[in-house]
Amino acid sequence: MSEPTGKYSITMPRDVAEAAKARSGPSGLSAYVAAAVARQIERDSLNELVAVGEAEHGPVTDEEIQSLRDQLHQAREQQTRGGANAV
Repeated sequence: MSEPTGKYSITMPRDVAEAAKARSGPSGLSAYVAAAVARQIERDSLNELVAVGEAEHGPVTDEEIQSLRDQLHQAREQQTRGGANAV
């Protein structure tokens, strides 16, 4: 079941609108724009979560970020080599 929709009028640069329309494919421009806005909302929410975490625990260091990226990369490699049970 799909979420209820509403009709809205937005203004954007013509070149952006034309590029989005060209890429929207069979789902159409409205679905393309809705997906882009949903992704932006997720990013905004994540940024808010990071800000709260950093306010409570201090900023995340570059070393911590790299360590977590390395762990994620290793987990993905293990999953690829050994199947889903490897993680």
